[in-house]
Amino acid sequence: MKFGLAFSNIEPFAGPLAATALAVAAEDAGFESLWTVDHVVIPADYRSVYPYDSSGRIGPDDTVFPDPLIWLSYVAHATSTLRLGTAILILPQRNPVVLAKELATLDFLSGGRVILGVGVGWLKEEYEALGVPWERRGRRGEESIGAMRALWSQERASYDGATTGFAECYLRPQPVQGTIPIHIGGHSPTAARRAGRLGDGFFPFGVSRGEVPALLEVVRQAAREAGRDPSSIEVTMDSFVTNGDEALADVTELQALGVSRVLIPAGMFGSDPAPALQRYALDVIARV
Repeated sequence: MKFGLAFSNIEPFAGPLAATALAVAAEDAGFESLWTVDHVVIPADYRSVYPYDSSGRIGPDDTVFPDPLIWLSYVAHATSTLRLGTAILILPQRNPVVLAKELATLDFLSGGRVILGVGVGWLKEEYEALGVPWERRGRRGEESIGAMRALWSQERASYDGATTGFAECYLRPQPVQGTIPIHIGGHSPTAARRAGRLGDGFFPFGVSRGEVPALLEVVRQAAREAGRDPSSIEVTMDSFVTNGDEALADVTELQALGVSRVLIPAGMFGSDPAPALQRYALDVIARV
C-alpha cells in the first residue's frame, strides 16, 4: 500500500515555507506522494453544483489555489523521493501541447517523479471565464491524453484528433521514463470507463465504500474490452481517518477492496504536520 497527502497546495500549506515544511515532513515520515488540487479561477456566485459536498459549494469563493504544477515545482527541490501528483488537474481547460511541455519539464527536473491525475471538472463558469468550451470536454480530455503521450514518447511526435493535432514535432525534454502515469479522477461510471480504456490509474474521489466494487468492475470491464490488463490500473482512494487503530482499519478495508494507494487530506495533520505524520507512519504505514 502506498500513502500520499491530498489537497496539499491549499491552506495551510499554500505558502512557500509551509509548502516546503509539509513536503520534507511527508518524505521523512515515509509518505510516497503529495497531490495538488486545481482551479484557475472560481467565479463569484457560480451556479454549478460542487458534487463532493452536500452544500453544493467548494468553499469560500476566494479560496487560495496556487497553480498545482508551479507549487509542485517549488517543493520538488526540497525532496528527493516524494512523488508529485495532481488530484486532479482539469485537463480540458488546457492546451495539451503546452501542458505536455510543462509536465515533461517538471518530470525531467525532479528525476521522474510526476503522476498526472486528470478530470473534466464540474465548474461550468470557470470554463466560460477561460474562454474554453464546456461542451465536448470529455472528448477533448481524452484526445489530450493521446496527444501528450505522443509528445512524451515519440522521437518526432504526430497526433491527429478532432480537437487537437500536430505533425512531426520535437518536444524536449521528454519524461524520464518515456511517459508520465495518467490517473483518471471522477465518481461516475463514465470516469471509470475512461480509466479502464486510457488510464494508468483510477481515483474515485468522493464515493462511498459501498460504491467502489461496482465502479472497479466498470474499470476492469472497460480495460478488457480495450485489450488492456485490468490489474495494471492502479486504484487510489481517499481516507479521512488519521487516528491509530481506526485509521489502520480504514486502510485495511480499502486494501481489501483493491485499493493500492490511500490519500489523506494534508490539513488533517494540522498546520505543523511533522509530529502527526510521524505518528501516522508508526500507527498505520508501518503496520500495513
